[in-house]
Amino acid sequence: MRKAEIAVIGGTGQEKLLGYPEQIREGTPFGLAPPIFLGEVDGKTVAFMPRHGVEHGVPPHRVNYRANIYALHLLGVKRILATNAVGAINPNIKPSNLVVPHDLVDFTKSRQSTFYDDEPVTHVDVSQIFCPEIRSVLIRTARRTVAKVVDRAVLVCTEGPRLETPAEIRMFGRMGCDVVGMTIMPEAVLARELEMCYVSVCFVTNMAAGMQKRLSSEELVRVAKKTAPVLQQLLRETVKHLPTKRRCLCSQALEKARFRC
Repeated sequence: MRKAEIAVIGGTGQEKLLGYPEQIREGTPFGLAPPIFLGEVDGKTVAFMPRHGVEHGVPPHRVNYRANIYALHLLGVKRILATNAVGAINPNIKPSNLVVPHDLVDFTKSRQSTFYDDEPVTHVDVSQIFCPEIRSVLIRTARRTVAKVVDRAVLVCTEGPRLETPAEIRMFGRMGCDVVGMTIMPEAVLARELEMCYVSVCFVTNMAAGMQKRLSSEELVRVAKKTAPVLQQLLRETVKHLPTKRRCLCSQALEKARFRC
C-alpha cells in the first residue's frame, strides 16, 4: 500500500486539491474509516480524508474520530492539515475570513476522546495543541496567498449537531473564545496521542448565534463553496513549503506522558 506522511482532513469536495486521486479504504481497531484519497502535491504523496464521509452523511457528533486518525496513522501520516467550518464570536472576525487558531476549548460531551482507555495511564501534554512548525508555514503561506488571515484565535468546539444558543455564545465570548465549531475535538488530541503534528485552518461561515438574525446550513454550504478554491491553493502551497524533517516536539508527545509508579 502507498504511504503518505502528510494528510488533509476536510469537507466533501476538497479531495479535488489532489487532482485525480487513488481511493483506498482502511480498517482499524476502532472501526472502518471513510475512503481516503491519495494523490500528489509538489511531488509529495498526500492523503485526503473526508471527515464526514464522501457524501457528507455523518454529523459532527457521530464522526468516528478514532478510526479516522488511526487510519491515517496506519498510512504513515506524520502531519495533518485540517480544515474546519466555524462561526465568528469575536466581532472583528467576519464571514469568509480564514482563521488559524492557536488554542482551543473543548465543550464536547459524548465523543470517544482518547486511544488510552487502559494501562498505562497516559496524560498527553497539549500546551501547544497545534504544531508550531506547520502553523508557522501555514500563516506565512496564507499571508502570501489570501487577502486576510487571522493568525491568533481561540476555537471552542461544541457537541452539535444543533447550533449554539445566544447565551452560550455570550459565555464563550467572555471566556476569550473567538470562533466556534463542531469538528476539531477530539480530532486534534487524538493526533497528538499518536505523536502526529496537527494544525487547523478555519473558514468563517457566519457570525455566531445572537450576532446575526438567523443561522442556516445553506449559508455554510454557500461560504464553503466560495472559499474552497482559496483553501485548496493555501493547502497546496503549505504542503509545498513544509520542511522535509520535523523539528517540532509533536513527535515526542509520549516520552513523559505515561504514568509509572
